[in-house]
Amino acid sequence: MKSPKGTYVYCVVAAKARPRAPRTARGLAGLGPVRLLDVEHGLFLAVADAPLDTYSEAAINRGLADLDWVSRAAVAHEEVVESFVDETAVLPMQLFTIFASDARALEDIRANRSRIATLVRRVANHQEWGVRVVLDRKRAQRGTAKSQTARSSSAAGAAYLVAKKAQRDAAAELAHRARETVTALYDRLDARSRLAERRAASELPVEGGPLLLDAAFLVPRARAASFRALLAREARTLSRHGYGVTVSGPWPPYTFVRD
Repeated sequence: MKSPKGTYVYCVVAAKARPRAPRTARGLAGLGPVRLLDVEHGLFLAVADAPLDTYSEAAINRGLADLDWVSRAAVAHEEVVESFVDETAVLPMQLFTIFASDARALEDIRANRSRIATLVRRVANHQEWGVRVVLDRKRAQRGTAKSQTARSSSAAGAAYLVAKKAQRDAAAELAHRARETVTALYDRLDARSRLAERRAASELPVEGGPLLLDAAFLVPRARAASFRALLAREARTLSRHGYGVTVSGPWPPYTFVRD
């Protein structure tokens, strides 16, 4: 006896013409092929059949304890969502969004038509870009440390105390300068974006040094090239002062479809 099937929903897609189902993004393991449901003119759902013996509420709750399984599912989900990134707008659904049938999925979307229309207007023809900035303290402190050492070398009797104070002063100066640097960078990028969101990042431990900035920017697709060029210039300038800039994107507007 075949397992009953539900309808797994990857995303809502706004497009001028009916999108094609992705050929390379296979979706979550065990699901059927990705297919499109017509919601209304210009609005579609990317869905797949979900066998409920594998994707029932109870089965998913058991699977949530397996981080590898969840990670693989999340990557597969995002691959499908990102395959529609060039359409007018794509609104990602949460991982493991499953309805009893196509009809129930469409009913839910149509019941939320007003909210979805607002989100589509917000992100239409825009893409999300991520920017992270880390600090290599040794490189950034090099110039300050040299000047501090030169000033303190003449104080032979109190060399140790003077050196410690110089280190504290240099660290405080570096922290102040780093805050000003990333704030100025964020403001320049914000001015080129429709929306921006800065996530809490100060002093989070990451490879390469403290994470000073973790931000997302909603950028008009038509300005993507100039936005990338600006980031490249900023990254080169900041690199000379000990900062590392990492850019990711373009992505569907994951950050900007939350209410």
